[in-house]
Amino acid sequence: MEYTILILLLPFLSFLTLGLGGKWMSHRTAGLIGTAVLGTVTALSYLTAVLYFGAPRLADGTLATLMPYNFTWLPFTFNLSIDLGILLDPISVMMLIVISTVSFMVHVYSFGYMKGERGFQRYYAFLSLFTMSMLGLVVATNIFQMYLFWELVGVSSYLLIGFYYTKPAVIAASKKAFIVTRFADFGFLIGILIYGYYAGTYTFHPDEMAMLTGGAAMIPLALGLMFVGGAGKSAMFPLHIWLPDAMEGPTPVSALIHAATMVVAGVYLVARMFPLFIDYAPQVLHIVAYVGAFTAFYAASVACVQSDIKRVLAFSTISQIGFMMVALGVCTSANPHEGGLGYMANMFHLFTHAMFKALLFLGAGSIIHAVHSNEMSAMGGLRKYMPVTHITFLIACLAISGIPPFSGFFSKDEILTACFQFSPIMGWIMTVIAAMTAFYMFRLYYGIFWSSDKRLVISDKQA
Repeated sequence: MEYTILILLLPFLSFLTLGLGGKWMSHRTAGLIGTAVLGTVTALSYLTAVLYFGAPRLADGTLATLMPYNFTWLPFTFNLSIDLGILLDPISVMMLIVISTVSFMVHVYSFGYMKGERGFQRYYAFLSLFTMSMLGLVVATNIFQMYLFWELVGVSSYLLIGFYYTKPAVIAASKKAFIVTRFADFGFLIGILIYGYYAGTYTFHPDEMAMLTGGAAMIPLALGLMFVGGAGKSAMFPLHIWLPDAMEGPTPVSALIHAATMVVAGVYLVARMFPLFIDYAPQVLHIVAYVGAFTAFYAASVACVQSDIKRVLAFSTISQIGFMMVALGVCTSANPHEGGLGYMANMFHLFTHAMFKALLFLGAGSIIHAVHSNEMSAMGGLRKYMPVTHITFLIACLAISGIPPFSGFFSKDEILTACFQFSPIMGWIMTVIAAMTAFYMFRLYYGIFWSSDKRLVISDKQA
């Protein structure tokens, strides 16, 4: 699978082309370049998934871990080095599908949504950089390479959130996102350095002998600090404060950040380091579960009283990420039959959430574009004017609310099963939060499409 390097190179070249030469291009040309490149990346990601998941399994029934590329970038004299490469295993290949699919849809959607905007070429350049950064993060062969792309994700999200840089609120929101996540990332970096020193490697699978000679005692601290970085990127309480304000960016950017990229980076980090958590720091996993549960409840409570439709979806994202963290935290084993069901449930919900949350944000963008307001008080009865958006938004609401036979029902059901397996109290808490999700999502749906108390009536032409 040597071609997989193109999955990273193509969006990077798109970023350079649009970033350096965009001002000499028309909006149409820049949009076509960015969209065509992401379409190619998406096709390559799907090809990788077909070839990987269709390959023969090993004797134990698992799929092989592949490294088409891996080379030493920075060697050190004390038997430690920083490598760069591409790692293909079930969760990284799944994430390639999630990121490329949602990013491609956002590129296509933005072609019309951002039409005529000043800085259109710059916008597509930043989209390409963001996508490349997230793709590099999920295929990283070691924790230090993951950290490099982790910071690139932070920079590119700062650029996208601050796209309308002439507005004071946008400037404040982009700075807030950057600064809050930088504080969290400092803990992540310290954790990486502790891990590298005591484990003797930056890979995800340290040498057992190094652990037996003293490294294991410090691994819980290292993993706990790494989780702080993940909590910042995934907006866990109390580091969630940047995410609602990030709604100041263009709505397609919100779809990209909330659905499949930045906010799930922390979840992916814990999932990637999951074997180490299980073997050396199960108590840290319990902290992950409790933080996730509180965050899920808090965010769902706030979402129930919001009137700005993008902020409802923002707090919904925080709550759903909390569900994913809880799913990982309630695991007591890597074996699904022995208490490890949450790991599979987490990745399942990550996949389904990416799709229906992207649909919700893109639907919200269509609504805002029509009524020129984010407030539900300016909406109502829009099902008559926007029938397609009405149907797609309803489907996404049913999915996130866990209504069968939509995808969210199956992924949430797995999470709740894992929670009840861990503790009946945790199971019932998460069940209540799942019910709150259905309440605030259908409050949003009825307020937009059925309520007749609207102050702004749009014309058929606007719709």
